[in-house]
Amino acid sequence: MPSSKKHPDEWSTIQTLGPAKVESPLFLKRVDAAAEPDCAGVFVEESCRVLVDIDLESYNRTRAGKEPPRTFELAGPRRRVYFDPGKVKAAILTAGGLCPGLNDVIRSVVLTLHFLYGVRNIFGVRHGYQGLIPEFGHDLVNLTPEEVTDIHEFGGSILSSSRGLYSVEEIVDSLERLNISILFTIGGDGTLRGAHLVAEEIKRRGLKISVVGVPKTIDNDINMVARSFGFDTAVATAALVIRSAHVEALGAPNGIGVVKLMGRESGFIAASASLAQGEANYVLIPESDFDLDGPAGLLAHLEGRLAGRHHAVIVVAEGAGQKYVGGGGKGTDPSGNVRLGDIGVYLCDRIRAHFKDKGREINLKYMDPSYFIRSQPASASDRIYCGFLGQKAVHAGLAGKTDMLIGQWNNVYVHLPIPTCVASRKKVDIDGVLWRSVLESTGQPPLVNR
Repeated sequence: MPSSKKHPDEWSTIQTLGPAKVESPLFLKRVDAAAEPDCAGVFVEESCRVLVDIDLESYNRTRAGKEPPRTFELAGPRRRVYFDPGKVKAAILTAGGLCPGLNDVIRSVVLTLHFLYGVRNIFGVRHGYQGLIPEFGHDLVNLTPEEVTDIHEFGGSILSSSRGLYSVEEIVDSLERLNISILFTIGGDGTLRGAHLVAEEIKRRGLKISVVGVPKTIDNDINMVARSFGFDTAVATAALVIRSAHVEALGAPNGIGVVKLMGRESGFIAASASLAQGEANYVLIPESDFDLDGPAGLLAHLEGRLAGRHHAVIVVAEGAGQKYVGGGGKGTDPSGNVRLGDIGVYLCDRIRAHFKDKGREINLKYMDPSYFIRSQPASASDRIYCGFLGQKAVHAGLAGKTDMLIGQWNNVYVHLPIPTCVASRKKVDIDGVLWRSVLESTGQPPLVNR
């Protein structure tokens, strides 16, 4: 969490392109400008902010005057906007890996721009940031309500995606040449880092282009974002796979089901899906170290489990146990992520070898549903969430907000500076409620030799 030595809201300050002077075209309830700001009204005043800390201890410190409260800027439509909607040219891109809900966000952005603000020039950028590099020759896609009317029924992204940022200078050259007013970037940590660099270059050139992010990461690991879209769908789908692994484990003598799920540095999907299904016996995540060998290691406990119950289900996040598979020594992918070793395959090989040495028969089934999960259409709850994110992103972009993203904090939609959100990754607190609940559900002991 940011240092309290600075002004408490310095780390949450949102950049703007300039004063918003254009009357909003939205036909909504208008708040009397002379009255006190009505933060529950339809139009949001710039002074309306949301508390970051809502625990009693923080409240008492604030009330006693020991420190001012930390707050986020409230998201939503402004009474006055920065851009004249009739002159706006907006561009939308999706970058990084696929995730449920991408099409839903695209659809929400297009419909909000078109029907609420009357924007008629809306373009889709093909293949992420690559689509703004001329040498690749990707044409822009004209996005209209007719083009996006049913895209939420399908997984993936109608704009396609790619990893990597490419030349920031060339990207901004393209935005300037195309006369783009607002760039909406839908993606995870790497995409947001790229958006920040683009916003910085725009600022350096003195251009008036807004850069607004919508946080997409199936791992749910973006700092200060309570929940990223696609996560609920991923958890629900992963839970079905865990159920299948349980059925397979029960269907043979000494059956073992191993399920590898997404989670490079954060084990939120593995932990949450295991809780949702309630049939995992061991959950391995990047945040919690584990040993394979030794009296307290996984293999020894697995022996005891099979001796007593004759079946077991192991859920492992892709970033867990990298000390065994050389994680960190394999370079990085185009998005700058460390290339991971395959802990799922390694774990299965070690389990088979261990029980072969013991002369015991096992029946191991391995499931890696990662791409199946990533390509699913969004669930009902994610669709609703994506719709709100897209709407709030449009309101922010028209108001001239930039170098920021839309997030949810304490069940309220807020504006978050991109630099704050990419400064670190959100991780499972191994002393927190989620991980304690997993340990209670599985009954697994600490898998570390002391």
